[in-house]
Amino acid sequence: MQFITPIDGATILKRLEQCGRVCYKSEDKITEGSAEKFVAGIIKRGHEAVLEHCSFTVKFICDRGVSHEIVRHRMASYCQESTRYCNYGKGKFGEEITVIEPCFWPEGSDLYWVWKNACLISEQCYFSLLKSGATPQEARSVLPNSLKTEVVMTANIREWRHFLKLRCSPAAHPQMREVALILLDKVHWLIPVCFDDIWSEYHAEISSWLSHSKKVKSISSAPLQFPPISKATWPM
Repeated sequence: MQFITPIDGATILKRLEQCGRVCYKSEDKITEGSAEKFVAGIIKRGHEAVLEHCSFTVKFICDRGVSHEIVRHRMASYCQESTRYCNYGKGKFGEEITVIEPCFWPEGSDLYWVWKNACLISEQCYFSLLKSGATPQEARSVLPNSLKTEVVMTANIREWRHFLKLRCSPAAHPQMREVALILLDKVHWLIPVCFDDIWSEYHAEISSWLSHSKKVKSISSAPLQFPPISKATWPM
């Protein structure tokens, strides 16, 4: 995860206070240190429209399944690594696909073994399609949901709060929750006050998630060579 926009928490709080006090015509009450108390107050009162005046941009590295959940948040802007135009058979991608390990299956378990082999078969089929003349946008049909992707998301602070409330919840998908808890830990540290209430609900779990977080992983150690597709060579 990477912040694309520089984050200055103190500046953000001052800007939110400057905008919010227009509602009450209380600009004369702005003092050194008044921003934190003001922003905490508007969040407590539910006056979160004020939070829309500041935004920031994050680049997520996750699997395609998690990315589908991220882009469901409509009050945001997105750019995403495209499987239409990215050809994973090219050298800059290591001539292999890269996947995100599931956080819920221990490496070496039977379930992990099934998942890994499904990814290997998907990779084999993908490269077989490319060798047979398929374009990347056609061959992507067989890529796994675990395929690593990069998503850039820009949203205002009110929408980020909404995002984190939904995606940090125990009801969220485990891998989506993993990403959201990591983000919550970072924004709580970078931007005081704005995420304190959400962080206080989940901070006890964050350390555990961070220690067990799975990594981006290439599933093959070297470029694989596969014959063009035919009935005789189709993987069974």
